[in-house]
Amino acid sequence: MSSVGASPVPELMESLLNRAERVIVGQRDNMEMVLLALICGGHILLEGVPGTAKTLTARTVARLLSIDCKRIQFTPDLMPSDILGSEVLEESETGRRSFRFIPGPVFCQLLMADEINRASPRTQSALLQAMQEGRVSIAGQYHPLPRPFHVLATQNPLEQEGTYPLPEAQLDRFLLQIDVDYPDLDAERRMLIATTGLAEQPPRPAMTAAELQAAQRLVRQIPVGDSVVDAILALVRSGRPEEAAEGPRRFVAWGPGPRASQALMLACRARALIDGRYAPSVEDVVALAPPVLRHRMAVSFAGRAEGVAVAQVIEQMTMPLR
Repeated sequence: MSSVGASPVPELMESLLNRAERVIVGQRDNMEMVLLALICGGHILLEGVPGTAKTLTARTVARLLSIDCKRIQFTPDLMPSDILGSEVLEESETGRRSFRFIPGPVFCQLLMADEINRASPRTQSALLQAMQEGRVSIAGQYHPLPRPFHVLATQNPLEQEGTYPLPEAQLDRFLLQIDVDYPDLDAERRMLIATTGLAEQPPRPAMTAAELQAAQRLVRQIPVGDSVVDAILALVRSGRPEEAAEGPRRFVAWGPGPRASQALMLACRARALIDGRYAPSVEDVVALAPPVLRHRMAVSFAGRAEGVAVAQVIEQMTMPLR
């Protein structure tokens, strides 16, 4: 997998998506975004109402990629040690006492953080170092996490009572935010028939952890033309507050930082690789702008009062690139 032109990634991705569709009906686009983020080496935030297969997505991806997956159900009483692990005092047969570290569920390759916004800020912050550095520190000692390491977090956009919104610093660590909507009529019909009969067979693996890491290295080798770089910079910078802005953009309270540019560049490279192209295009920038930017921006109180949403702001931002 050293050459972009000879890469088997497009065929592997097609196989992954076809096998995923047998389990998760009608969500091919969302599954493609999840796999794209994993090939970039990033973390994913899934937002959607209950019952839209968010948890099933994580389990399916783990099976397809042959990676170790663990799940944490976030609750207000969850403590950081419940995620990271803790040290226990042990006494040997000779009477000598020593501390032994017991790893928590974060020590896996794919962590399913279910309803992450239900945990307290203290517990949410326990994931920050893990997501950014791929390691955790316990009692002054660093403990590296397995490779690859990804967080797939979910949150419910409807029920906000008893929740703690993720801080901007943690939202920025997610490469993509994928909004999971209700399935259309045909997809829901097929899902209804497929999931209420005999027990389904789990999907067969189509990729290994080693192949995933090789694809992640390959993504960073794909060249990006100046026109695409300029489009990314123009797009991201136009999402920051400007006094002279017109339309929905005048209601931007805070906008995307440099990490958004990096995320968009990686995502465009990965999209080109998945499609079997040698380089990304401006069309990739436009297509990936919503999942990359929607969790890195916010509209002001005045904008919310007038019914302006982040999606409208991003739509206005991408217009010059269309």
